[in-house]
Amino acid sequence: MRTLLRRLLGRQHRRRPAYRHPVNAAPPSAYRPLRPWQVRARCFATRRHGLDPEEIRAFLHRVADELAVAQTALDAVLDENKRIKDALRDWQTTYALRPTARDQR
Repeated sequence: MRTLLRRLLGRQHRRRPAYRHPVNAAPPSAYRPLRPWQVRARCFATRRHGLDPEEIRAFLHRVADELAVAQTALDAVLDENKRIKDALRDWQTTYALRPTARDQR
């Protein structure tokens, strides 16, 4: 029916082009990680017999919350890793240059 009305009224239906991964683009593993606000702001097309938008929104918020927790934990681990590497580097600099009793013989 909509198609018939569009034809009668002279309007062209413009479809959004389907997303296609660029041929020469990096693989998906090279994408920047999603941020919680990106998940919360994601919109889906509404359909006549589609899913409940409230359920989708609630699920996206749940995913965003879990993603925020995971990224916070990852940041803490990365900070601790940097701290440990710096401490190891300092220790190696301090003790690697000292001559041992064996070296003095």
